[in-house]
Amino acid sequence: MKKNLLLLSLLGLSLGSCKSFLEETPYDFVASDTFYKSEGDLVAGLNGAYGALLPQLYFGRTAWQITELPGDYIRVGSASDERAQLSRFTYDERLNEVNNWWTSIYLMVNRANDVIERGPGVPMDEARRNNLIGNARFLRGMAYFDLVRCFGDVPLVLSTVKSPDDNLKPTRTPAAQVYEQVIADLQFAEANCLAENQIPGDQKGRASKGAAAALLAKLYLTRAGSPAAKPTDMADALSAVNRVINSGLYRLVPIYSDVFDPDKENGPEHIFSIQFDLPPNIGSIIVRQFTPAQIVPDGLGTFSVEPTFVTSYAATDVRRAWNITNRGSNGATLPRYSFVKFKDPLRIGNDSRANYLVARYADILLLQSEILNNINPADPAKYTGINAVRVRAGLAPLTGTTTKDAFVDLLVRERGWELCIEGHRWYDLTRLKRLNEAVVAAKPTLVSRVEPRYYLFPIPVNESILNPNLTQNPGYGQ
Repeated sequence: MKKNLLLLSLLGLSLGSCKSFLEETPYDFVASDTFYKSEGDLVAGLNGAYGALLPQLYFGRTAWQITELPGDYIRVGSASDERAQLSRFTYDERLNEVNNWWTSIYLMVNRANDVIERGPGVPMDEARRNNLIGNARFLRGMAYFDLVRCFGDVPLVLSTVKSPDDNLKPTRTPAAQVYEQVIADLQFAEANCLAENQIPGDQKGRASKGAAAALLAKLYLTRAGSPAAKPTDMADALSAVNRVINSGLYRLVPIYSDVFDPDKENGPEHIFSIQFDLPPNIGSIIVRQFTPAQIVPDGLGTFSVEPTFVTSYAATDVRRAWNITNRGSNGATLPRYSFVKFKDPLRIGNDSRANYLVARYADILLLQSEILNNINPADPAKYTGINAVRVRAGLAPLTGTTTKDAFVDLLVRERGWELCIEGHRWYDLTRLKRLNEAVVAAKPTLVSRVEPRYYLFPIPVNESILNPNLTQNPGYGQ
């Protein structure tokens, strides 16, 4: 249930929220060492961490621009603005969206750290307290997982800034250590957060055991292909993904479009979503940004669909008609295809109810297929997950024996058709080692080669100026 926005101010920061589980008494300019005295205080602090996810400079806009524009199926109309630089791989450390991504993540981490630090001292029921702390550790784990995937080594800040004597200019922590901290946070969250079917309806949007296991599965799978890999990563990824599947709490909804219906949010396919709503709450700009004015009132239509992606869909694939169109509201044919995956007939200006789908069940099924292919390419069980997704889309199941590398090609295509503009593409193409191949094939006149440096984002120049201890990623700052 979505209710009115509450503005909290904790430690002098304005904390926005949109769900009823965020509704608590407002606090203005309260120091954290005198604030965390009751369960209500701890809930309010956690609400502040969740509220930090919502602005446009985080999951309201920046997240999907960072993770989707440097991919193979979105085209930017402009030739030189920052979004075009992301799309054409010409950006550097001065890009504002990269700076927004970095600073917004660390703001949320600081709020989560406050809850994690202060929570254990709050007198209340232990299980409820650990659930709240588990939510904060889930958010911190999710944040550092994004950071380590995007930037590699990053400062690992696990406590709040308490005085000018604290280390305000930390160095970058090796990625291997960051991964270990994310695992510890997500394991704590899985052990202490509520199961999906235990979360009250007015608290939907909080992290669950399934959400923590889902991120753990993707983390182990991602680390397995990185220099920080451990021999047990693939087995651990399979164990985590199977915990989500075998819980019986999630399933594919029969109709693909229902996944994106704002009136059916937080349904059985949704594992963890960033919650948006209409004013006076904070909404998502994604509907207006992608959809042209010929389809929705005052739509911006900033981006279009790469022609190669349009033609890659099978004619019988139900996802094609839902995800993309070149038909205006009057039925006239438009000169280009647009993404119309996220829709909200109640949208007000920039604000829509379209949640940011961090993890959903179709993603989990595709991850299981990927993991099984990595463990044993001859295992026929690797087709189970991908075929469940395909059959719902109206496609025939895959059969026969596919080599490990050829199966990766199938996964790249299937994940694009199923999960387009949901914030996965750059992560997928880098994890599956298909970034250069996919982008050059889709944009041959725009990108001749994706340079190796673009497998990581640059450390923002503003951060390097403020903190000279931050070294730059290879290939940038030259």
